[in-house]
Amino acid sequence: MEPSRHDYTEIIRRLPLKLRLAYGIGHVLNDICASMWFTYLLVFFHLVLKFDNSVSGVILLVGQVADALATPFIGIQSDRNDGFWLCKYGRRKTWHLLGTVCVLGSFPFIFSPCLYCEGSHQLAQLVYYSAFVIIFQFGWASVQISHLSMIPDLTPSEHERTELTAIRYSFTVCSNVLVYLVTWLVLHVTGENNAQIGPGDEGKFQHIVLIGIGIGALTSMVFHLLVSESSTPGHVRVAGQRISPGLLLKDVRLYQVALVYMATRLFVNLSQVYIPLYLHESLSMGAESLAVIPLVMFVASFTMSLLVNVINKKCGRKFAFLLGATLGIAACVWIRFGSGVNYTTYEIYPVAALLGAGSSVMLVTSLGITADLIGPNIESGAFVYGAMSFMDKLSNGVAVTLIQDMRCMTVCPTYYRDILLFVCGGAATFGLVMLATLAPFQIGTRGTDGEPVYAGLDSNPGLDPEPAYLAPGIQNEVQPVIS
Repeated sequence: MEPSRHDYTEIIRRLPLKLRLAYGIGHVLNDICASMWFTYLLVFFHLVLKFDNSVSGVILLVGQVADALATPFIGIQSDRNDGFWLCKYGRRKTWHLLGTVCVLGSFPFIFSPCLYCEGSHQLAQLVYYSAFVIIFQFGWASVQISHLSMIPDLTPSEHERTELTAIRYSFTVCSNVLVYLVTWLVLHVTGENNAQIGPGDEGKFQHIVLIGIGIGALTSMVFHLLVSESSTPGHVRVAGQRISPGLLLKDVRLYQVALVYMATRLFVNLSQVYIPLYLHESLSMGAESLAVIPLVMFVASFTMSLLVNVINKKCGRKFAFLLGATLGIAACVWIRFGSGVNYTTYEIYPVAALLGAGSSVMLVTSLGITADLIGPNIESGAFVYGAMSFMDKLSNGVAVTLIQDMRCMTVCPTYYRDILLFVCGGAATFGLVMLATLAPFQIGTRGTDGEPVYAGLDSNPGLDPEPAYLAPGIQNEVQPVIS
């Protein structure tokens, strides 16, 4: 009996569970390092090494700028379809492996005292740390772009791409939870009750980093062993369209989606950066709270990530993003008006949960929108993700530098509270406004047996002289993906 059209749809759109999970853990090393980078970099340099606020901000800016500059280059190179990458190891996995080596070789030095220059001037130490930061960020960008750009390669299905993104984000949350659990254990076992972070804690941060990258190295090994770039079990490989970067840059939707993603990353990253400093300076909470509160955020984030795929599928991208932004803005407003013993004892936990849940929904949804923008144009996927990351990294670096430079020299109890309200809340609001301007677009156009199928960023056959073909007997329906 000849298979029905529905049977073919199942063959194309379902990935084995083992492959989906193996893909998800391929970004764990990056996630662990990113958690340390955004949550504890300013804490380590300002409170432990006693660097000035502005110098601490410059170190983070150097990393963000290095990442922003590396991502377009890596995106273009990762999209190259030459024989060397394909025959040897695979273009995406080669960049992933290169990035993993760079991250493992550089990140431990960032959270360690300056070797043979500990007593040097802060500007001299800035040069030392910047060298390792640049190597780390190049490696981090290589892993991020190659891993993200594998999503359109693995499946043409909108909902399965969202599922892969949700699985990826679930492992991101688990990685963050792991970091905060390890941090809490290290600070709890070796520290005094209610003691705040200080210069004597540098060894503790080194232990946390070494445990984290050890686990990350193991998960990266599993990813490279189980995920094959050359073949996807149970899938019919559809040739991707190639659209030049110049043509992509002329599409206004690229910039609209980039601004939505940038706003999301500003909310997620800046809340992660400044929650520890808010707890330390605005609420005068102990060192353990710097691990417990972020842990609550990411437990809530993980819980919500399990529901994001259903929300996107049933309610659409715009409603899902609206829900996440509403949760995040509510948390920012609560932070502004929260005060007193009752707030620091009880209310801070639901505030953290709202921040985490909102971040989860917004981030997974914005990544899903980016995958929708790529559509079947998988040959251009890494460039698109590189453009998104460029906006993300540069905006975060500039924002942190400005925030650190504007901070008063004396103790300012309300400064970081106001940052969380106006900057993070403002970013979520801006993301909503930009998403509202984004018109619905489609991935896939209706095709017949053996007929060319043009789709994706701009459903115009004139964009690509080499059309992609579906396998005989398989049709691809129009799918509106932003509603």
